[in-house]
Amino acid sequence: KVVPGAAHPRVVPMGERLKVCVVAPAEKGKANRAMLKAVGEWFGVPARLHSGASSPFKTVALSSTMEAVRARLEEK
Repeated sequence: KVVPGAAHPRVVPMGERLKVCVVAPAEKGKANRAMLKAVGEWFGVPARLHSGASSPFKTVALSSTMEAVRARLEEK
């Protein structure tokens, strides 16, 4: 889930999902771009939006293996 307009950016694991707080507002794709940057940096791989451009609930594609994604989720 993406939370635009947050006071501080952060990525919070919630099981197999993430809560991504971004400072950017939800206008003209700004929050989506900030979310993709935050998720990509958090996982250490490029991220792209797969679905949910106008929804707070997104599906993101990562340039990584499922094993690496699960391991990163379990770290936090």
